[in-house]
Amino acid sequence: MPDTWGDEKGKICWGIPHNGRMDFAHRRGTTSLTLLGPDGRPLPDAEIVVEQTRHSFAFGNIGFDFVPLANGETRRDEPNVFGGASLERLEQLADQWLELFNTATLPFYWRGFEPEEGKPDTERLRRTAEWFRERGVTVKGHPLAWHTLAPEWLLDRPLEEVERLQRERIRRDVGDFAGLIDTWDAINEVVIMPVFEAERNAITDLARSIGRIPMIGLAFEEARATNPQATLLLNDFDLSSAYECLIEGVLEAGIRIDAIGLQTHMHQGYWGEEKMLARVERFARYGLPLHLTESTILSGHLMPPEIDDLNDYQIAEWPSTPEGEERQADEIVRHYRSLVSHPSVEAITYWGITDDGSWLGAPVGFVRADGTPKPSFDALRSVVKGEWWLAPTTMRTDAAGRVEVEGFGGDYRVSIAGESASFEVVAGARSDETVALAR
Repeated sequence: MPDTWGDEKGKICWGIPHNGRMDFAHRRGTTSLTLLGPDGRPLPDAEIVVEQTRHSFAFGNIGFDFVPLANGETRRDEPNVFGGASLERLEQLADQWLELFNTATLPFYWRGFEPEEGKPDTERLRRTAEWFRERGVTVKGHPLAWHTLAPEWLLDRPLEEVERLQRERIRRDVGDFAGLIDTWDAINEVVIMPVFEAERNAITDLARSIGRIPMIGLAFEEARATNPQATLLLNDFDLSSAYECLIEGVLEAGIRIDAIGLQTHMHQGYWGEEKMLARVERFARYGLPLHLTESTILSGHLMPPEIDDLNDYQIAEWPSTPEGEERQADEIVRHYRSLVSHPSVEAITYWGITDDGSWLGAPVGFVRADGTPKPSFDALRSVVKGEWWLAPTTMRTDAAGRVEVEGFGGDYRVSIAGESASFEVVAGARSDETVALAR
């Protein structure tokens, strides 16, 4: 399928009609709210304040940087593969993170999570997940199975033992975090998994032996059996027809996928709305929710186009620049607007809040290495917490104690005379809700 499509009047994409304005009606809802007093009767002609407290759409980012903060650590003994911000800036960075995001991805890379067999880093990750949950953030784990960063102690084990240990690892970690982390990238980058050659590892050997679909099957089987309520993703950076063929094979095999993960690291330049949405539409045809699991847009010079594997481009310095920051701010808003306009997209996870300790040292963050926000920070906030957000608004109930609240899907709060109650606006729906408040 081509990257753009159209009719006789010209190209069109999801959410982008010919007048260039995107449609977010499917993200908005209306709740007819009835307020009751302490006697159980409606509160007529009452002045109230209504405000949004959370989006139902998952605006995510990695939370890797905050593992030391959540655990009260004052030193970093090991460098992070992803997310290694300076410890002295973490509290300020956490405040910045929480201004924009409501969903955190935490690192469960097997090599780092269990560097010594039988000694997983469960408690530190649990404390980190709890730290996020206490702040109203949903937590996701990444990943349960992946060839890269597989434990070195798995090497040279018989493949039957490797499979057993992989299955046991999934059951252990999904079980240990059930109720705290209920969304997982069940398996990562399977298109390349059996042919991966950059580093010898036991998971590639296993995938080569049993095949891609059985490899996916074991990951989903063990995770599903351990936590039937979990949301499990198949995730990949390869958005070619090879991934489509793999998804089709998985579905034909009867393996239940809850969502499809699409990585969009745009180190070589923003793809643009039409190309991005064309790729989204190709995967939307499976009728499954889509999660943009790893997004990046640069605020410095772009990676040369001839680079095939992004990991091959590693340089001593990769600064953020004023012109790059202005470009990034524009492209970030366009990227988020286009994706939120598509009804199949449920989540966007950005891959880093700061340039400090970023993947490959690339200037991908919304915050500079010195802790100051880039224009992209304010630009995204103006949309997510401005245009798509209901700030505290004074309203008045009618004679029956009702008021209509319209806004983006999510959690809301209504307050009167120091008392408050929570309610929900359901995206794409009209609903009725009754809450009790005291005058």
